[in-house]
Amino acid sequence: MPLILGTNSIKDTGYEVANSLRFDGASSAYLNKTFGSSGNRKTFTLSFWIKKCVSKDHGQSDGMMILGGQQDSYPGFVCFFNRSTDTFVFRDAQASNNVKFDVRTDAKFRDFSAWTHIVVAMDTTQGTASNRIKIYINGTQTTDLNGTASSGGATDSPLYPDQNFDSQFNGNEAHFINKYATNYEDMYLAEYCFIDGQQLDATSFGEFDSDSPNIWKPIDVSGLTFGTNGFYLDFENASSLGADVSGNS
Repeated sequence: MPLILGTNSIKDTGYEVANSLRFDGASSAYLNKTFGSSGNRKTFTLSFWIKKCVSKDHGQSDGMMILGGQQDSYPGFVCFFNRSTDTFVFRDAQASNNVKFDVRTDAKFRDFSAWTHIVVAMDTTQGTASNRIKIYINGTQTTDLNGTASSGGATDSPLYPDQNFDSQFNGNEAHFINKYATNYEDMYLAEYCFIDGQQLDATSFGEFDSDSPNIWKPIDVSGLTFGTNGFYLDFENASSLGADVSGNS
């Protein structure tokens, strides 16, 4: 498999990503994990390469669930692509839809032919609110963000978590990829990493090509420290597609 690039290009040199995983919404395809104990719910990083597919509308009202779960049937904690706006959303809404943070891109993601690399890096111990959640798209941190108010309703500014807030992410509860209630979607994922206990930037997972500096490409992430609940899904084991190769098993 040629090198994954976020610009719908390929190169024959560099770090080679051998596999991706295709999720078929019609087959109710998803991955899930319930951690044995909570990890660091203040500080963690999520990194993945995604290729969106033309939606076949399998009932999902929101969009592609990258990682998330539900609590008491409320919206819960979600990292997903919103179907109606084509934006990327990272949020935590607890009981009675009490929104604790909501950060979403202003950019629209409508290219079904290209791979895109996204990093979500969280550290609620940071004193500056805007440093508590950082989103990188193809190697560049995006500051064009908006969100929703704690009581609901769209706003022009992101809603960052309070300092030292413990998210539902990385807690002792079910986490899903490509499943929200009974809804599923169509997408490809590759090089899926969850780092427990560190807020990393995009350079831990990729680099700009030296000959074509506008091209963002993956690097070998196997040497990263993944933390207690961290995992690395390379999708190479056809008999166990959700196998973790981080060393945490």
